[in-house]
Amino acid sequence: MSLKQHFELLATYNQWMNSKIYEAAGQLSELELAEDRGAFFGSILGTLNHILVGDTVWLKRFATHPSCASSLQKVANLPDPTSLSQIVFDDIGRLSEHRAWLDQQIINWITELTESDLDFVLSYHNTKGAPANKRYSSLILHFFNHQTHHRGQVSTLLSQAGVDIGVTDLLALIPEDSGLTAVHRLP
Repeated sequence: MSLKQHFELLATYNQWMNSKIYEAAGQLSELELAEDRGAFFGSILGTLNHILVGDTVWLKRFATHPSCASSLQKVANLPDPTSLSQIVFDDIGRLSEHRAWLDQQIINWITELTESDLDFVLSYHNTKGAPANKRYSSLILHFFNHQTHHRGQVSTLLSQAGVDIGVTDLLALIPEDSGLTAVHRLP
């Protein structure tokens, strides 16, 4: 599997997991979603907004790649987040709609990438204004890892609220590979 194919799998996983998380979150009241549960971003709603903000910040950076300006144009036109803890949407319905739209933008962007695009070195400034130059593929990996990290927090908060989201493992989306050769075991 190529690096691009791995990213396609992660984009699909992102969409699948967000769908599961938002369906589960929809079982709670607005009050329960906004309740401060002691998480880094306070509530379930706060953490879901943080994931959205983080994705937006990174996708706007990714849009500066010469071959991604078109595929990420709609995201690049979004307002810049004001902080990493910004509540972009204070109700789960609107947040869920925007999340679904953004997840499709991510899939479209990853689909249009080429293997050679992944070798690009992206120059950007972090949220504190410090300059950085990092390999595009490494930043994409960070992007997907950040989502997974915070979705794990949300799944814990949902579980503590009595909501089970079911299977969350990436393994559930990895297809069987009938082309594998037998593994030789040592005696």
